[in-house]
Amino acid sequence: MKENDIFGKAMKAFYYEKDTTPITVHSPDFDDDEIAVEYLFRDYPDMPVVEQSALKLAKGSILDVGCGAGSHALYLQKKGYSVKAIDTSEGAIEIAKKRGVKNAEVKDFYSETQQFDTLLFLMNGTGIIGNLINTDNFFQSCKELLKPGGQILIDSSDLHFLIDDEDSLPTTEDNYIGEIDFSLSYKNERSTLFPWLYLDYKLLKLAAEKNKFTCTCITEGSHYEYLARLTPKIL
Repeated sequence: MKENDIFGKAMKAFYYEKDTTPITVHSPDFDDDEIAVEYLFRDYPDMPVVEQSALKLAKGSILDVGCGAGSHALYLQKKGYSVKAIDTSEGAIEIAKKRGVKNAEVKDFYSETQQFDTLLFLMNGTGIIGNLINTDNFFQSCKELLKPGGQILIDSSDLHFLIDDEDSLPTTEDNYIGEIDFSLSYKNERSTLFPWLYLDYKLLKLAAEKNKFTCTCITEGSHYEYLARLTPKIL
């Protein structure tokens, strides 16, 4: 996904040239879909309820993971919070800085070393985990980055509703419905396939408890999405 920076190129074209060419999302299991680039620049009133709820709960020093064009970081900055915004897309970080994000860096989450009060993972934040097998590593990384009393705010969607659809994914014991491979295309460029995890709340809670986190569902949206708040258990 990173080698040709599909998101970054689309964001730069929109920001500098008002080019609204969408990003196309491909998967072997689904029909193609599109992401409207202007949606990546949305303000608070245009954000879904799970994102608005997360921004209200954010506190202290905040790490905005996968910040994109910086919409969440900008809102939190205006509220007076100390925010570090990271993304693996060079183009996204360039635009986030142009829009006014004070502390933005091209960085993978698993390379971060600073500690924070809030770790923010939005726009299907569990996607960063990639596959179920990586959940323990994800939680261990979060533990290392959280200050005492810190929290994780993360959203995702439950794809089990697709089982009732004629064209839904088959599910077996070896194939969790939320493990999806995607590629992206923009104009004449296309990325390679990359894994993305849609983790239903029940499995998130089980994984959190296994890794000594409490997990609370804060809110649910109208399209099977939810926001969860996780905090390390005090041993």
